Amino acid sequence: MNTAEDIVGDKHRDIVSISWDQTVQQACQKMVDRKIGAILVKKDGQFVGIWTERDLLLKITEEGFDPQTAKIGDHMSTPLKTAPHSTRIHRLKEMFLGLYLRHLPIEKDGEFIGLLSIGDVLRASLIDMDYQLKQINAFVTWDFYENWREGRKKPE
Repeated sequence: MNTAEDIVGDKHRDIVSISWDQTVQQACQKMVDRKIGAILVKKDGQFVGIWTERDLLLKITEEGFDPQTAKIGDHMSTPLKTAPHSTRIHRLKEMFLGLYLRHLPIEKDGEFIGLLSIGDVLRASLIDMDYQLKQINAFVTWDFYENWREGRKKPE
């Protein structure tokens, strides 16, 4: 798993979205039902924003905010920050940290192919590091360490 597209493919999940004219309550209910932390917002067939658990926490404390009547399109986070499908794991981690994001839509050929969370990328990164360590361990055995002196000449 080296790229954003690899991680999206490993998730085996479709993009979950909601229409911009639905309520915050409806968006949150959909997120609970699907057990996800973010949902993309669509208007006229295009993704125009994102709604996350953090957005809810920030909005719910505002005076007069009512999730049952508030339209998601009025409260979603915009503009959407995205990453190309070819983005490598280390660059994705930099984007999450540098842009203060927890969810990042992935694009390929002008279309969204998935939504990655920071947890998805961390999991993929750990799997990748584990694989690399196994490759190193397979190459460098204990025999190498135990016998390294035998190939050296002793000083006279």
